[in-house]
Amino acid sequence: MTTLAELPAEVMRAESRIRPWILETPLEPSPMGVDVRLFLKLENLQHTGSFKARGAFNKLLALDPADRAGGVIAASTGNHGAAVAYAAAALKTRARIVVPVDANPAKVASIKAHGGEVLFHGNDSGLSETFARRLAQTENVPYISPYNDPEVVAGQGTLGIELVRQLPKADAVFIALGGGGLLAGVAAYLKTVWPETVVVGCSPENSPVMIESLKAGEILDLPSLPTLSDGTAGGMEQGAITFDWCKALVTEYVTISEDDIRQGMRSVLETHHLAVEGAAGVALAAYFRQASRWRGKIVVVILCGGNVGPDVLRSAL
Repeated sequence: MTTLAELPAEVMRAESRIRPWILETPLEPSPMGVDVRLFLKLENLQHTGSFKARGAFNKLLALDPADRAGGVIAASTGNHGAAVAYAAAALKTRARIVVPVDANPAKVASIKAHGGEVLFHGNDSGLSETFARRLAQTENVPYISPYNDPEVVAGQGTLGIELVRQLPKADAVFIALGGGGLLAGVAAYLKTVWPETVVVGCSPENSPVMIESLKAGEILDLPSLPTLSDGTAGGMEQGAITFDWCKALVTEYVTISEDDIRQGMRSVLETHHLAVEGAAGVALAAYFRQASRWRGKIVVVILCGGNVGPDVLRSAL
């Protein structure tokens, strides 16, 4: 099993493996920083509209071709499923995606549009993950976890390599925190290059499962209320590798109200003319809450995805 000390090297291996298959997304200066050099990492412009393509490609490309040829199974509230479907189609194999029964319809449509076969199970992402993993074991095909897999986490971490290429340093990086794959991968790499960077994990108040688990020192089984940040919502698998990694890497964490998530989404649309999903709004809203603290500093907010349906966007506006 990959250790935290080994994770940065795995991120660099992932970079070499997936670079031909993914985009280097822009790092855009933002006028929303008041006396702050604020940059937005536009991962909403990545293939399939989110950072998840990075982990999906790294995991599928790391599989033995014979194992990959039989298809893969994943569980997802949407973005991971679309990314696995896209990567599987690019690599000419089959992808079945298990989603909660109340998954965002726009994201379910995206999974199907990218060639994925959708299976509905449970009303929480944790239940969907358990079912998908069991199905994969029964059929002896690879299971592609949204976060509980070192190769998936390493793939997400390639975003950190891009940040270092695009910026000489950052004093703080704000990252949406659900299962912890993006934060763990990016922070593990950044801490080897920018050790003093503050990593802020950002979650909705309606579903702060990882944050509450970190506070408690163990993975908790907590209910989640509906949230605009559906990409970070839901439970976590017991024994998830990202828990200990996030515990070591998250400098601090912030929970964000639904009204503040809406304001974050609106601000990106009004200022940068980009539609982003709730998880991206969470990270920007967390920055707004702390903006005065970072005067004279360099701050990055990762806009982790742009897959927002018209109804949700209308609600945010």
